Amino acid sequence: MAAHYQIVGATAAEISASIEDGVRTGALAPGTPLPPVRGLADGLGVSAGTVAKAYQTLRTRGVIETAGRNGTRIRPRPPVTGDRSTLVVPPPTGVLDLVSGEPDLRLLPLLGPHLARLAEADPVGYNHAGVRPELAEAAARRLAADGVDATHLTLTSGALGGIDRLLAAHLRPGDKVAVEDPGWAAVIDLVAAQGLEVVGVPVDDDGPTPSGAALALGAGARAFVVTSRAHNPTGAAVSRRRAADLRRVLADHPEVLLIEDDHSAELSTVPLHPLARATRSWAFLRSVSKPYGPDLRLAVLAGDEATIARVAGRMRLGSGWVSTLLQRVVADLWADPAVAERVAAARDSYERRRVALRAALDAHGVPNHGRTGINVWVPVRDETSVVTALRDAGYAVAPGSLYRVGAPAGIRITVSRVDEDGIEPLAAAVARAVGGAPPRSFSA
Repeated sequence: MAAHYQIVGATAAEISASIEDGVRTGALAPGTPLPPVRGLADGLGVSAGTVAKAYQTLRTRGVIETAGRNGTRIRPRPPVTGDRSTLVVPPPTGVLDLVSGEPDLRLLPLLGPHLARLAEADPVGYNHAGVRPELAEAAARRLAADGVDATHLTLTSGALGGIDRLLAAHLRPGDKVAVEDPGWAAVIDLVAAQGLEVVGVPVDDDGPTPSGAALALGAGARAFVVTSRAHNPTGAAVSRRRAADLRRVLADHPEVLLIEDDHSAELSTVPLHPLARATRSWAFLRSVSKPYGPDLRLAVLAGDEATIARVAGRMRLGSGWVSTLLQRVVADLWADPAVAERVAAARDSYERRRVALRAALDAHGVPNHGRTGINVWVPVRDETSVVTALRDAGYAVAPGSLYRVGAPAGIRITVSRVDEDGIEPLAAAVARAVGGAPPRSFSA
């Protein structure tokens, strides 16, 4: 707690640096409440305006957030790295981890044979680095098969890296960004870390609601981030009708930067209904992490010519390019029929487990959501009590507060680490933890 960490400083810069030091060392853990502005000002002997300025600086950088009646607290994933990793907090011994959201490592393709072939690769110099033609051609074919214009494309280090560069290329601190609510926690934190303002768009099983999107864009949001399928955390997927409705909304806001994230890609069991080209500035991202492995930090980014040029140009000034060695591995994976069969088997396994868990929850009278992907969302009245009860029963699940802006409470259960024979015991534990039937909707 903040009470056990002494915040110091006589200026706004010193106070903000002191709080950041606490985050970096782990003394101020994610979620830790901070003192009220006036209370901290009195304790430090400075003006309330000085503390307010320090808090505003940290809020702009995404280190802290204002949580309504709960005051000010450290964000769940502040953009400050210490000596210990804060990204993965393993559950207690004997508790099944259904929190992490990563794919089942047992189902990922084996990389050994593909890495071995790199021994035959010629060295690449600075002047010949960049997007490899064979990977670009394969990526363009894959995207075109799903109805996405891939005339202009580049590569980024994962989907989140692509979203980071897209927002930085188009927006400035203070701009508003429409994000799904509930939505991917990493995107919400990234938007805050860039000094941008999050505007929540309610989600139902068919994706962002048209009315919510219209309100957010009408309120001045300059970018809109949409998950195409396997929405994290609710499992929503943009349907054909919803895509048409969202296109009509976007037609009234042609200046908005549209970012689509199709992270599940080959693991998806429903067709893609893209929004590509619905605005002048648009981008479509497809990562290889979920189907082929999280350590393959590569995503294909297609979009309008100006947007792709901005991202590629900015990369040249920094990291330069995505490693050509990594590109060769991905191209080799895509070309291997055995890998395609393994990815298809993983897709079917996730589908069976998610469908089985939803059916078991239905049988216990527990409302739930999860059309696609590896996550199931369960609306609850009190996240803390349900998460605690499940932990005591041997299951670690994610509290919905990590993913919500203004949406009702819920929990996220990832199915990738629970085997099919463990589905019924898990569903029974969830039913006991939830108790009485909660609201069915996860939209605000």
